[in-house]
Amino acid sequence: MSYFNVRVYGLLINTNNEVLISDEQSGGRIFSKFPGGGLELGEGLADALKREFMEECNAEIEVLAHLYTTDFYEQSSFNDSQILSIYYLVRAIHPLALNFKTEAFDFDEGVLQSFRWIALDTLKEDDVTFKTDKKAIDLLLKQYDL
Repeated sequence: MSYFNVRVYGLLINTNNEVLISDEQSGGRIFSKFPGGGLELGEGLADALKREFMEECNAEIEVLAHLYTTDFYEQSSFNDSQILSIYYLVRAIHPLALNFKTEAFDFDEGVLQSFRWIALDTLKEDDVTFKTDKKAIDLLLKQYDL
């Protein structure tokens, strides 16, 4: 049975013009993406994104603006669902209290997720794993005229 899998992601840009990237290991794969995740039944998009940032980053965010919604077919890398991803520009209400890394997949003992900042002027599509995230980077860089 095929089904839709609605995902919501936040592009958080700090005062140094760096975007937050999440490196993760799940389902036997390693990947880099923007913070966010799956919409739960009965949940709005903004509320889902706020919940995901609280779960992943222990951070309260404000949703600023819609950036992109998937406009092509994308099969999930983990199951037989069709992915529909929605991307928003977000702002942290308080500074993030995370152990930021400089290298991808530099996981702490027993934790299969780490976070790092990438400067917008060096950000490229290859910094993320999934096709929808690559498209979001392309649109973000055009918006910032980089």
